[in-house]
Amino acid sequence: MKIGTCVHLNSLEEMPQKFETLKRNGFDSCQLLAWKPELWTHENAAQLAEWLSQYGITVSAFWCGWEGPAVWDFYDGQITLGLVPPEYRQMRVETLCAGADFAKQLGISDVVTHMGFIPENPNDPNFNGFCVAVRTVAQHLKDNGQYLLFETGQETPVTMLRCFEKVGMDNLGVNLDTANLILYGRANPVDALDVFGRYVRNIHAKDGFYPTNGHDLGQEVRLGDGKVDFRALFTKLRELGYDSYVTIEREIDGAQQDEDVLYAKAFLENMINEVYGG
Repeated sequence: MKIGTCVHLNSLEEMPQKFETLKRNGFDSCQLLAWKPELWTHENAAQLAEWLSQYGITVSAFWCGWEGPAVWDFYDGQITLGLVPPEYRQMRVETLCAGADFAKQLGISDVVTHMGFIPENPNDPNFNGFCVAVRTVAQHLKDNGQYLLFETGQETPVTMLRCFEKVGMDNLGVNLDTANLILYGRANPVDALDVFGRYVRNIHAKDGFYPTNGHDLGQEVRLGDGKVDFRALFTKLRELGYDSYVTIEREIDGAQQDEDVLYAKAFLENMINEVYGG
C-alpha cells in the first residue's frame, strides 16, 4: 500500500518547492490536481517529468478539472458540476481529453474527475446524453492506454455502477473518496465497496460528517475524527485484493492542513499495518 497526498498544479514555478516538501515529509507519491489547461503544455510536461525524477516522486493519478462554473452544494451543484449540465458538456469533454493527453506525456495512466450529479433515474432524458459524453472521453483515454476514474460523492454507488454498465467501456474505474460519500449524504464508503469495489483504482483518504441541512455538504474533518470507519474500510479493501495507492486529501489551507496531513499519514500507516500486516 502506497500512501501519498494531493499536490495542486497552480503554477509551474512553485512545483519544485511542493515536491521538496512532499519528499521531506516522507511521501514518494501524489495525485497531481490540475484545473488550469493553459499549463498543460509539452514544455511544462517535460519540466515536471524532470522534477518528479529528481525528487523520486510517482504520480499515481492526474486529477483533471474542467472549465466553467463549479458550485459545491446540493442546489447550484446540480447545474454546474461535471459532464452532467448539457451547456458545458462539450467544452468539458474537450478539456478532459486535453488533460489526459498532458497526463500521458507524464506517463500517468489514471485520470480522475468529478462527473457531477449523475441522474439517479435511468429514464431521465439527460442520462443518455451524459453517458455518451463519458464514452467519448473514455474512448480517448483508451486510445492513450489510460483509465478514466470517477471520484465518488455526487452520485449514489448504484448510479455510478449503472453509468459504467451503460457506457460499456473497460477502462472505467473509481477514485474512492472515503469522506465524499458521507459529505454528500450518498452512502457509507465501506458498504459502497459491495457495489463498486472491483472498480477502485485509487483512494482519497478523507473524513467527515453527514449533511445537517438540505443545501450544504457535510463538514470535512481531520482523518479519524469523522464518520469513516477506516478499520472496516481497509479490511474490506484487503478482502477485495486492493494494494495500491492511498492519497491523503485535507481540504483546508495553511499550517493546519500540513499538520493534519502528517497526522493522517501516521494514522494510515498504523491502520494499514494492523489490517494488512506490517
